[in-house]
Amino acid sequence: MLRTCIAQQFESISKIHNRKPRRRKCGEPKQLNRSRRQLSLKNNKQWELNISSITKKAQQRLFFRRQLKKFNLPKTMMIHFYTAVMESILCSSITVWYAAATAKDKGRLQRVIRSAERVIGCNLPSLQDLFTSRSLKRAKKIAADPSHPGQKLFVPLPSGRRLRSIRTKTSRHTNSFFPSAVGLMNRARSPTD
Repeated sequence: MLRTCIAQQFESISKIHNRKPRRRKCGEPKQLNRSRRQLSLKNNKQWELNISSITKKAQQRLFFRRQLKKFNLPKTMMIHFYTAVMESILCSSITVWYAAATAKDKGRLQRVIRSAERVIGCNLPSLQDLFTSRSLKRAKKIAADPSHPGQKLFVPLPSGRRLRSIRTKTSRHTNSFFPSAVGLMNRARSPTD
């Protein structure tokens, strides 16, 4: 997962890094290792391999959850375990991949959540709810930080109640973080919802 994040940020980081003239320290590599730039994406830019990896890790953690249930742990402890161990895996970079994931991939991850619900015996937040809460939290942090390069994309309309929508030409751009985050923030501000 870390490789994916590093690879996605490699170009922007290298542009910033190369802009500032500085002396290279002894033993410092001239450029980052190319293997770090390998993404877990298919040729058609679907996130299937990444989601398969997340699903596999989450299913492995289900085994531990079942073992804890055998020891009659209280429900609150089981929920804390789920939040710390499984939800953290499911939400790993969810703001990046969720909007572009297929319904089949989202369904696979939602089945893991339903399995955890059956083991614990209570309702847990759905994958859509996790995406919405994480995206809103991240978008609010970016909108409040004037030093963030993406802050200028959260422009309020003259009324001040909603944000200006980001114009997109492709569905891929529409499903990316900033346009979807602006839409989520507008829905959260809307009094009709």
